[in-house]
Amino acid sequence: MRRLTATERHPVRFTLNGKPAEGTAHPRMLLSDFLRGVQGATGTHVGCEHGVCGACTVRIDGAMARSCLTFAVQIEGAEIDTVEALAPAPARLSVLQDAFRKHHALQCGFCTPGILMSLDTLLATESQADAERIRDVLSGHLCRCTGYQPIVAAALDAAQTLREETDNA
Repeated sequence: MRRLTATERHPVRFTLNGKPAEGTAHPRMLLSDFLRGVQGATGTHVGCEHGVCGACTVRIDGAMARSCLTFAVQIEGAEIDTVEALAPAPARLSVLQDAFRKHHALQCGFCTPGILMSLDTLLATESQADAERIRDVLSGHLCRCTGYQPIVAAALDAAQTLREETDNA
């Protein structure tokens, strides 16, 4: 591991939402701040800054991670996915995003990006996820608006749609 000095900005090269990206960061700059301020990926929200609320959840090399607990310099060479990567095309929603719309699974929307990232990761790896498993993943997220039931319903609907798409392919 390279030695970093606190007084200097260090280059960070990585893949952001499938495209090469780079920037510079001080060693203690959080990934959430780097994504929002340096990269312009403002879909990643910052809530508690303690890793509790889940609003800042992103994928690092395919695994869910709290960007408020990760230093930007730690992602050198990594693949980062943010909520901006979920839609398959401009002006088109992913299956999960569309299910959220259909089931009114968001209100203020502040927690939504992190929840979408966690559920998208879950559904990509566990296509048979049931309500209990979905609730388990949601236990790492705080939402003050929806009461979670519409979120669970949306995730179950999206899982069913994804399974049907796979079966028909």
